[in-house]
Amino acid sequence: ASGTASNMALSRTRLCGGSAVMLLYGIRPAGVTAGCCTLTLVSRKLRLGGQLSGLQQSYSTRDQQSLRERVGSRLKWANEKYESFLQNNFPRFYLLYHTFMTGAKLLFRDAKEMKRIRVKMMRQSQSLQQLPYREVEALRQFRRDVIKAAPMVLISIPPFANYLVFILMYLFPRQLLIRHFWTPQQQMEFQQIYHRQRAQHHAGVLRGLTMAVSNITEKPLQRQLLQLCNKIERGAHPSVSQIHAVRRLFVGPPLGIKRLKAAHMRSLSCQLFLTPRLPAFLIRHRLWGHASELLQLDRALSKLGLHQLSDQELRQACYLRGLDSTRLDVVHCKEWLYNWLQLSTRLKDSEVSLLLHSMVLLSLNYPTAAVH
Repeated sequence: ASGTASNMALSRTRLCGGSAVMLLYGIRPAGVTAGCCTLTLVSRKLRLGGQLSGLQQSYSTRDQQSLRERVGSRLKWANEKYESFLQNNFPRFYLLYHTFMTGAKLLFRDAKEMKRIRVKMMRQSQSLQQLPYREVEALRQFRRDVIKAAPMVLISIPPFANYLVFILMYLFPRQLLIRHFWTPQQQMEFQQIYHRQRAQHHAGVLRGLTMAVSNITEKPLQRQLLQLCNKIERGAHPSVSQIHAVRRLFVGPPLGIKRLKAAHMRSLSCQLFLTPRLPAFLIRHRLWGHASELLQLDRALSKLGLHQLSDQELRQACYLRGLDSTRLDVVHCKEWLYNWLQLSTRLKDSEVSLLLHSMVLLSLNYPTAAVH
């Protein structure tokens, strides 16, 4: 028993001694050394694998960016070559192509601007009445542009269908395309055509006013409206105070929007370039909506100030309100728009019928001798 105990103590001593030697000199048994090496190699492989994965992801991202840049540069180079070929060999077709591509970029720019305005309205809880003039005008114009351009955009989606769009652009540019797809010469020419079309309905508006005189019960107002109509028919230009004096007639009967006859409303709808080929109740609804929008636009413009408008914006504002600004210089346009705002900013929402009639009353005999 003592021998057995001494052997066990000796073995323990050797074990402890061996452990001490391993700790002091880093000597390990074969089994322990193999296990440690295996764990070390696995951990190194894991770290190396993570590094390689990160490098592969980095190189993959760089390769994708480089590939996109190379493809983009090649497409740009091919497009420039194609445009140069068209310009040298087919100059008239190149003009159509360039006009179409420029128009598409402008339409896309307007769409981004509309998105920005809508997002701002949502985040700041703004209504249309709180927007500045240029944003209100941009919303109004973009809505009209989209309605008119939607068919052509849909046609151009399939491959090579843009060539059909070019043919339609060449044959029917005024009827099918919006202003972004017109050349500067076409813009002026088409505006004059559209104004001549709405001028054909000036007589219908005046006739409606004259016929309403007999339905007025108040003699002073009856006399004032008759004098106003006679003055315009003689070729004279009325003052803002003369028009404003009869504003009460345009709220209820006989000249409020809800009391106008169908023929009278159709003549007024042509002043806003709205189709008159609709039922009377739809024409009335559209007139009310567009007149209210125009009144809101005038209030925003009054806050901005006419001096803030560029010459192009000034002409466009006059044209929208019934004046053929293509034949007038900037001074006359500014004078006319100032008088218009003097009238419209004094009107209530219920008096928008007078605003529609003023598109004829103020523009019909305005001087057109100063051609720019």
